[in-house]
Amino acid sequence: MLTNYSEDELQLTADVLVIGGGPAAAWAAWAAATQGVKVIIADKGFLGTSGAAAASGNGIMAPSPENWEKVVSERYRIGKNLANLRWIERVIEKTWLSLPLVEDWGYRFPKENGESVRQSYYGPEYMRVMRKNLLRVGVEILDQSPVLELLLAEDGSVAGARGVQRQNHRTYTVRAGAVVMANGGCAFLSKALGCNTNTGDGMLMAVEAGGELSSMEASNHYAISTGFNATVTRGVPFGWASYSDEAGNDLGGYINGRRDPAFLPNALLKGSVYARLDRATPEVKAVIEKSHFIAFLPYKKAGIDPYTERVPVTLVLEGTVRGTGGIRIINDSCGTTVPGLYAAGDAASREFLAGLASGGGGPNAAWAISTGQWAGVGAAEFAKSLGVHAHQRVVRPAGQVGLRSPMVGGTSSPSSNSETFDSEAIVRGVQAEMFPLEKNYLRSEKGLLDSLAKLEMLWQQVQMTPKQDSVRDIEVSRRAVALTAVARWAYFSALHRTESRSEHIRVDYPETDVNQRYYQATGGLDKLWVRRDWITEPITTSPVVNNPTPASV
Repeated sequence: MLTNYSEDELQLTADVLVIGGGPAAAWAAWAAATQGVKVIIADKGFLGTSGAAAASGNGIMAPSPENWEKVVSERYRIGKNLANLRWIERVIEKTWLSLPLVEDWGYRFPKENGESVRQSYYGPEYMRVMRKNLLRVGVEILDQSPVLELLLAEDGSVAGARGVQRQNHRTYTVRAGAVVMANGGCAFLSKALGCNTNTGDGMLMAVEAGGELSSMEASNHYAISTGFNATVTRGVPFGWASYSDEAGNDLGGYINGRRDPAFLPNALLKGSVYARLDRATPEVKAVIEKSHFIAFLPYKKAGIDPYTERVPVTLVLEGTVRGTGGIRIINDSCGTTVPGLYAAGDAASREFLAGLASGGGGPNAAWAISTGQWAGVGAAEFAKSLGVHAHQRVVRPAGQVGLRSPMVGGTSSPSSNSETFDSEAIVRGVQAEMFPLEKNYLRSEKGLLDSLAKLEMLWQQVQMTPKQDSVRDIEVSRRAVALTAVARWAYFSALHRTESRSEHIRVDYPETDVNQRYYQATGGLDKLWVRRDWITEPITTSPVVNNPTPASV
C-alpha cells in the first residue's frame, strides 16, 4: 500500500494547502498568505515551468471599465443562457483590479502612450514572477511533489493531503485546515502543449472526498495543430489560413469571414486537411508572429514557410482544460460541497463564466486569477475558524483505487492473488475512447453507451493491485485511475444531456433545447450518478439560441 513508503515520510502542517502549480494555484496561495496564515503549495512539476500557462503566451479577459458592459454581454451570449451574468461581472472586475499587482511584483506589460497594456501575458515570465512573489510572502513550495489523495476529518471536512516526492523517493503528508484544489483539468495525456500535467487528479480526489462535478459533458474541446508536430495548439494563426484537401481542392471553412469552428472536425472525418496561412497580410504576420511565436517554432524546425507551403493539420484533444467541466463550486468563495475544500482555475467548473462553451484563452486566464484569490481567501477564513487545534483532528485517507490493494472479504489484508494492472494499457484504453472525433466530438446514445461499457471494463481493471515498486509507480497507477474516472464522468454526463449546445454535440439530438436550462452535476465512483441543477435566474436578454448545423459523419 501507499504506506509502504512511510518510513521516512515527510510530515508538514499548514493552515492552507494549495494543490497545483499554475496561475490559479499561485494566486490562491498568495491570497491565502495575505490573510496571515501559513500556506504550503504542492505541484507535480516545478511551479513556474509546468502547466499550460507556463508553456506559452495567453490573452487575458481584462477589458478597461468602459468596455466591461460589452464584454460581459458577449460572454453571456456565448454561454447560451447557461452562463451567470453576476459571475462574469465579478471575474472581469477582479481580474482588472488584480493585474496591476503583477506589475508591482516585477512583470513588465507592454506600453502604449506610456500606459501599460494588460491584455495578455508571456507565460514563462508571468509564472517566474508569480513564483518569486510566493517565496517573498513566505509560501512554502513543494516541487515535484504530486498530491495523490485528500485527508478527511471525522466530520467529513478536508484536513490535508498525502502525496509523493519524486526527488526524495518518499511520501509526504500535509495536515491543513483547508485545501484549495487548483491543479488543472484533464487533457487525457494528448500531448497538447503544457497539458500533460493535467490528468484529472483534482476531480478524482474531490469526488473521493464527497465532492461533486458539474458540466462534465463540456469536456471535449479539440484544438487545431500542425499534423507533423501535434503539440502546439495555438489556433489564432489558423484564422488566416486557406484549407484544402489532399488533391488541393479549396474546402472553405469560413462563415462571414470568421473560421467556422465546426468546419475542421467534419472535414477531418472525411479525409486529410491541409492549411496555408496565405490570407495573412504583412501587418497580421508581424502581430501573430510576435504574440504567438511558439506556434511558429514547429515550422522553423521543419524548414517550412507556412505562408506559401501547405501543411497537414489535425485536432488535439484538450478535454476540460479549455472545456468547462470540473469540480462544482457552490458559493462566492469557490467552496465545494466538502467543508474545507475549495476549487479554482481549470480544476473548477467554469459553467458560470462560459455555460458549455469553451472559456479557453482570455476568459480562462481571468477565471484563474479571480477564482484563485476567492478560493485562497475562503480557505484561509475556514482554516482560521477551526482554531489552534485544527492539526490535532483524527484523519483518514480518502483515496483508494490506484493507491491500495483490493481487500479480501472486507478485511485489511490485501489479496495475495490480486493481479497488478497495467497502467499504460489503461491509459491507451481511455485514449481510444476519448481521442476519436467520431466518438467524442460527434456524440450519440449508441456511441456513448459503447464507450461507457469499455470504460467500465477499464474501471474494473484499476480495482486490481496497483504497481508500487517506486514512488513513480504509485503516481502512474493513480494517474491511470484519474483518467479513467474523468472519462466515465464526461460520457455519463454527455449521455444525459439530450440536446446539442455549444461544444456538446449530439448527432441524435442536433437542436438546442431551450427547456434544458440547467447544469448537470455528476459524481460517484463505482456507481455514477447525474442530477439536474435548474437555473432559476431569469434570462437577462432575449434568448440567443444558435442551433448548430446538424453534424454528420
